[in-house]
Amino acid sequence: MLDIPLQVWERVKAGVLWKSLFRHGYPDSRKNQSLAVFTNVFLHLHPVKVRRHALAIPYTWCMGGLSFFLFLVLTLTGTLLMFYYRPTTEWAYSDIKDLETVVIFGQLLRNMHRWAAHGMVITVFLHMIRVFYTGSYKPPREFNWVVGTLLFFFTILLSYTGYLLPWDQLALWAVTVGYEIARATPAVGDEVSFLLFGGYQLGPNALLRFYVLHVVALPLATGFLIAIHFWRIRKDGGISGPL
Repeated sequence: MLDIPLQVWERVKAGVLWKSLFRHGYPDSRKNQSLAVFTNVFLHLHPVKVRRHALAIPYTWCMGGLSFFLFLVLTLTGTLLMFYYRPTTEWAYSDIKDLETVVIFGQLLRNMHRWAAHGMVITVFLHMIRVFYTGSYKPPREFNWVVGTLLFFFTILLSYTGYLLPWDQLALWAVTVGYEIARATPAVGDEVSFLLFGGYQLGPNALLRFYVLHVVALPLATGFLIAIHFWRIRKDGGISGPL
């Protein structure tokens, strides 16, 4: 191996790397075209065929696609907001005010995140209404209906946990309502409120827990369920047709 010229060895390594990345030839035949789809994670997400009714806006309302688009917008804007926000009771409110008045395009960034959150709640709700009234929850799509219901639940939780992060009077009193509801749980009210809010009153622990839930736990769980949701749509024969 040591006797092989360096240029030849570099070409061999480049060829091995190329074959590792592209496990098929140029897609000029039906076989290579199929392999190009099957070996590409992004192309593989798309179905081979799409039924005509699946493209009919009056039937689908595009609510599923809009919900996913808003989730992507929330992920991007939320990541950018994390650069300017500190989840502490001393700095949370002032950081939000700085976003509105000091950071360039900070107000636009925050409003995009807030309105995308409101929009996602609405589009997911309308998507579930469309699925219900078109009978798309019926066999063999019962499992995906359950997944969709969980996605709506996580969407509400994402919206609720994000509500406390500005740490202003509106957020404090709105989350206080949820805190008192948790405390009113029969028998285990105090334990439930302590688990969810990190104490027996709203404070730094509650803010930190809501922040971790909002930016880590809930987005990961939602993204995982979205992947399962899309996968089940393909496995169940695509978008259901009109009854």
